[in-house]
Amino acid sequence: MTRTRKDDRPVAYRVDPPVSSAELDELFAASWCRHEPRDWNPVLKRSLVYLCAYHGRRLVGFVNVAWDGGVHGFILDTTVHPEMQRRGIGRQLVSRAASEARDRNVEWLHVDFEPHLREFYDLCGFAATEAGLLHLSRS
Repeated sequence: MTRTRKDDRPVAYRVDPPVSSAELDELFAASWCRHEPRDWNPVLKRSLVYLCAYHGRRLVGFVNVAWDGGVHGFILDTTVHPEMQRRGIGRQLVSRAASEARDRNVEWLHVDFEPHLREFYDLCGFAATEAGLLHLSRS
């Protein structure tokens, strides 16, 4: 648990907790300008592991680890509520996700990110690599 600067209540980190699509949508809508509500159940069911951060009973952070069924895991959807950013919550989520993935025999943890997030992922211990991306949307 970590404590926030403005509130003495600790932030609790939970592995694979029961979390509703409504809770995740509320977090993502506050954090990402183009988020549209979705059914998160198929995502969570296929995850290797996901972690949630709670401040009191409020969901304030999330990270998902998808995987290939073997030794490669993929960090997805790292999100911290804007009111709770810059308090170490994101780094804790990624660190704990990496530990959980390692415990499940993942050897390589990948992440793709926008350029403005490079410093964050550098601080999380990721090394820069080249990667490719193909957009498959039909719209």
